[in-house]
Amino acid sequence: MIARLRFFFSTIFIVLSLNAFAQDFSISGKVVDANGSPIEFANIILSAENEESFFKGTSTDDEGFFKIDNLVDTTYFVRISFIGFEDFEQKIILKGNLNLKIIQLDETSENLDEVTVIGKKPTITRKPDRLIFNVENTALIEGSTLGVLKSTPGVIVSESGINIKSAPAVVYINNRKVQLTTDELIQLLENSPANSIKSIEVITNPPASYDADSGSVVNIIMSKNLITGYRGNISTNYTQGVFPRYNAATSHFFKNNKINLNVNYSYTNQKLNRDEDDRVNFLDDLNAVDQIWKSQTNRNTWSETHNLNLNFDYNIDDRNTLSLTSTALYMPYFKYQIKNRTNIFDENGDFESSFTADNLSRDNKYNIGTDLIFRHDFDNNANLTFNGHFTLYDYERDQKVFQDELNDDDSEFNTLANQDTQIITGKVDYNLPIDDSSIFDAGLKYSNVNTDSDITRTDIVNGAEVLNTDNTDAFKYDEKVFAAYANYSKTWDKWDLNLGLRTEQTNIKGESLILNETNAQDYLNLFPTVSIAHQISDNVSFNGNYKRSIRRPSYTNLNPFTLFLNENTVVLGNPNLVPTYVDYYKLGVDFLKYFSFEAYYMNYDGDIVELPRQDNETNIVAWTPTNLDKKVDYGFDFLVNYYPSTKFGLYAAISVFNVTEEANFGEGFVELSQWSQLFILSPNMSLLKDNSLNINASFWWMNKNLQNLQTVQNLLISSVSVSKSILNKKGVISLIVEDLFNKQDFDKSVMYLNQSSRNFTDSDNRFIKLGFRYNFGNTNLNTNERTTSAEERERLKDLN
Repeated sequence: MIARLRFFFSTIFIVLSLNAFAQDFSISGKVVDANGSPIEFANIILSAENEESFFKGTSTDDEGFFKIDNLVDTTYFVRISFIGFEDFEQKIILKGNLNLKIIQLDETSENLDEVTVIGKKPTITRKPDRLIFNVENTALIEGSTLGVLKSTPGVIVSESGINIKSAPAVVYINNRKVQLTTDELIQLLENSPANSIKSIEVITNPPASYDADSGSVVNIIMSKNLITGYRGNISTNYTQGVFPRYNAATSHFFKNNKINLNVNYSYTNQKLNRDEDDRVNFLDDLNAVDQIWKSQTNRNTWSETHNLNLNFDYNIDDRNTLSLTSTALYMPYFKYQIKNRTNIFDENGDFESSFTADNLSRDNKYNIGTDLIFRHDFDNNANLTFNGHFTLYDYERDQKVFQDELNDDDSEFNTLANQDTQIITGKVDYNLPIDDSSIFDAGLKYSNVNTDSDITRTDIVNGAEVLNTDNTDAFKYDEKVFAAYANYSKTWDKWDLNLGLRTEQTNIKGESLILNETNAQDYLNLFPTVSIAHQISDNVSFNGNYKRSIRRPSYTNLNPFTLFLNENTVVLGNPNLVPTYVDYYKLGVDFLKYFSFEAYYMNYDGDIVELPRQDNETNIVAWTPTNLDKKVDYGFDFLVNYYPSTKFGLYAAISVFNVTEEANFGEGFVELSQWSQLFILSPNMSLLKDNSLNINASFWWMNKNLQNLQTVQNLLISSVSVSKSILNKKGVISLIVEDLFNKQDFDKSVMYLNQSSRNFTDSDNRFIKLGFRYNFGNTNLNTNERTTSAEERERLKDLN
């Protein structure tokens, strides 16, 4: 202890002495690789008197140059290092200004993959408004991006979307919102290799700079390029579920002093299966069972999808950067086939009749979003960013339905649906670091959404097509949003504070041309956000959050079309939908390094949910988006983040929560409430001497819970992923097994007022996936892949 104190005070004395008698000498130079290319961000460490006594340090600029000033004439030790290269060390006797000229660093005998795989483990960092799950170079990234999300603490992935507990989450990549529909988003993440993911941020309280409809955010952080050069990779995987699926992808990254270019492409060919068992009890006026309809439905989808992501940065000079980013999805082939058989029984269970219904749809769509971004950096470290965005979305569905009744009362009809959407946004953001501990942000945004949709139904009568005017319509939607925000964050002593306020003015007009109906909405709202954290002691810290957010209805949900699965099962739009407002409160305590306890409360005003509504007179079940009067979700979470070594880690959680939903359907008031529990266990380990064999498992169990006025039975989500580095660690083979216990299917029931039904859905989510990835080029590089954003695109929805 005495020796350490002596060393500490000696170092302080040397530094103060050298500064006191500085003669303003300097050491400079340029650092390059074996090809003569400059190395940016190389570390320059200067030691005085002995090699362990740090004196000064700096890093190289984008041209590889460095300079250390205010030095005296004495003896120094200089060390230059950069990941993936051998260290350069030299003793210097300084007698005046010294230019070391060109310093070449030699690559290490092991490439970057070898260096980073060793000792790498997933870790969890908790902040007042978010949880950061670090997964770079772990077994998790050898699967798909969706697979990584399934293993991320707090995130629940299901067929209907991505949730943080019961709340839908908005997905961002590198702080830019993913610009796809819900179905496209799931498909994109499932078919995108995860090998460039650095971390996942689960943001439960996004700051005011995020759009007001970003109540909860999953932000996927990709690694960034470090030095100049080129790298690339190719990957492929084979998945065996009910049917085989195929995916191939390639990524390319290039950077020099002026240009940073990333291009990523993936192709997917797949066939998915889904089986459903439905029971609907149609009731009489006294709510007694009148008829029982039992249906068995098989759904198959065939698809070919091309995804392209382009990111181009041009450094005009040291202060100005111009960027072009674009995400494109093209689906030239999509076939959707439904085969249904329904048996009808009387109230005693005796067979009465049956029918079969076949539905064949073919889709064609593309979705292209492009951002042009200009950023200017000021002398005071502030920056100003301008962002212009344009989305072009085109969707077409050609559907044929044939229903064969037992009594020969058959029906056959065709529908043709189209949706064309254009989104234009412009925004400006200003970021000002006030001092070392506080930052001020402010910004403005304008967005305009225009959607033209139409649907035409023709009935087949005696072999001829006859226009059905009752189910033919056209819908125009126009939305304008003006937004402004300010955000302030401050850190001092043991406190962290973030305050934000966002205001949005929304103008909406929806017109049903055939029905001659117009729905107009104009509203101005304020959306505050607050995050605070306090370090009580070395082992205990406190945090609290509040945020108000909005969820606007999707464009398709607002149009009044009727889409048919068959004559008795339809999907209806609702032009009278209004936005949902969400107030979120959370208090949390982190203690003893590994443990956390949280209590939260969420209040939804007008939550938008899609409900099955049965008509007991016409025997039609209509899936309709509806505003609930009220929804409250509150509960308690106990979390464990235990990562004692590079060989083993564990994340575990216990959540106890209550969901209450209320609605008034005219014929009566409904209030349902359900306490539920969620248990999470996610261990991971690294094997072999060099940690090149990685295993990760994830198990989620949720008991009976309430979702959209439907009771969902017990659900077990399970997966195991294994990866092994090969070919001198330029290649990686992986194996992923999903739904080990075949308990990942949904069993839902409806029981309130005059509604009585049950549905069991067996999705194609039990599979084995084999994958291979090969890296080439300069493997010392990491990717800065990102996706463009426009929050308006999140509400795009296919006509299904």
